[in-house]
Amino acid sequence: MNEYYYQLIVTPKSHIEIFNELLLELLQNAVEEKDGSLIARQSEPLDDIEWAIRQLSKKLNIQTKTKLTKEKNEDWINKYKNSIQPVKIGKFYIRPQWENPKQDFIDVVINPALAFGSGHHESTNSCIKAIERYTKKGDALLDVGSGSGILGICAAKLGAKVDICDTDEIAVDSAKENFTINGVEFNECWIGSVNNANNRYDVVTANIIADILLMIAKDLKKSVKFGGILILSGIINKYIDNIIDKFKDFELIENMHNKEWHTLVLKRK
Repeated sequence: MNEYYYQLIVTPKSHIEIFNELLLELLQNAVEEKDGSLIARQSEPLDDIEWAIRQLSKKLNIQTKTKLTKEKNEDWINKYKNSIQPVKIGKFYIRPQWENPKQDFIDVVINPALAFGSGHHESTNSCIKAIERYTKKGDALLDVGSGSGILGICAAKLGAKVDICDTDEIAVDSAKENFTINGVEFNECWIGSVNNANNRYDVVTANIIADILLMIAKDLKKSVKFGGILILSGIINKYIDNIIDKFKDFELIENMHNKEWHTLVLKRK
């Protein structure tokens, strides 16, 4: 073990998931999310990573604080494990591997170090509640931007036939591993987005930032069967009216509002 390690704390004012994805891609390593900040640690200096974060921040016009330090080494992996707590969401008990299952709950094991999506974020939390309410056994479900695979795993545990996709290869690999850990299977999986889907689905979920939802709106709509459900999340207050207007040809069933985040449940007419 090295005597020192380098730590980079990134605190964006919004869209933390974008910065998380960049850190995962650049570091190929665990990234801790805590109290609205992302914490990256490794034995090599992180100056180039901090520079990349600042460039992304400028490009997206998102105010972002960074703090780069050199720390005395200790067992921070175990400290990280101790900081991640299980969460109850409806019927589900979502936990890291090192925690025990909870009686009378559907057990979902997610390693939060692998990719975005551990159930703690408001958008993921609401998505899981929506999946529980609107997914039936035997439904065909597509999770667009699957991240850790948490939404698809919850759906599979409810008896759905699940397809997953993500533009990030690391996320896809993480989702595959988490499906295996949970003893459930996906039907199809690909690196890419909804435009590569060959089928239409009873339920489609997309927990992505609003700008991307607007960009892929046409393909999302096409992927839903007539009478099917589309669950959109990752939408902050600022963009909710634009999203509702873009999907006005769908019936708005429910708007699940959690702090500044919205999850829309829409039905294809």
